[in-house]
Amino acid sequence: MVGIGVALSGGGGPSVDVTRYAAAGDLSAATGAQASATPTERVIEASRDRDRLAVAQLIDPKVSGRMWTTVDLDLRATPTQDADVLGEVKAITRVGVTGERTGGYAQVVVRQDGQRTLAWVTQDYLADQKPTDPAKLPLSDQPCPDTSVEHGLTDAAVRLYRAVCHAFPQVTRYGGWDNHGEHSSGKALDIMTSDVALGNQIAAFLQAHASELDIFDVIWRQHIWTSERAGDGWRSMPNRGSATANHMDHVHSSVY
Repeated sequence: MVGIGVALSGGGGPSVDVTRYAAAGDLSAATGAQASATPTERVIEASRDRDRLAVAQLIDPKVSGRMWTTVDLDLRATPTQDADVLGEVKAITRVGVTGERTGGYAQVVVRQDGQRTLAWVTQDYLADQKPTDPAKLPLSDQPCPDTSVEHGLTDAAVRLYRAVCHAFPQVTRYGGWDNHGEHSSGKALDIMTSDVALGNQIAAFLQAHASELDIFDVIWRQHIWTSERAGDGWRSMPNRGSATANHMDHVHSSVY
């Protein structure tokens, strides 16, 4: 048996395989089927166009403003700490914001691989003004004005303290060695500030210089970043019951 195909002239619609009609000896039915397929196809295409427009409106929301990221941030599919991570946006990146905020997260629009992505980020790490690039702040190993902070610290922790105190002279209070947690090892430092923007800059500075300063972890505002899992970005921590325990009033960092 030979299959017969019929295509409309002008290329306005799809070709129709009429083998099943030819087998029944009814080519007129095949031609009629071809003709009737054209308006149906047009209706379907029109419906698809409307669907595409609706989807575009959903995934292309109006940007109400632009803000700067102060640290590397995970892009989350929904405003929850357990949401799927769609990617990462680097520190000192200007992103579009929609104005939607919920549960400590802000909705942003970023460009990834040439495509606009709608996602959620931790709102505390967005700033109106472009922050100083933490990687460009110099590292100093000179003694700080308050040498008492160095008591009981390891050599690496002393270098950490000196680097921070010279990069951020506005910070005047530190927590060094004491008999609890990581601090009892002499490897940890608390950098006391409740200023979110300043704390973000300090945290970003520590991330940028993690290799030079031999940093193990950074904890700030109930989030933790570790050099061993740097690719995971900032990870949420459980509520420990107080502002200090949740690191809302200081940036904590420790060295190897």
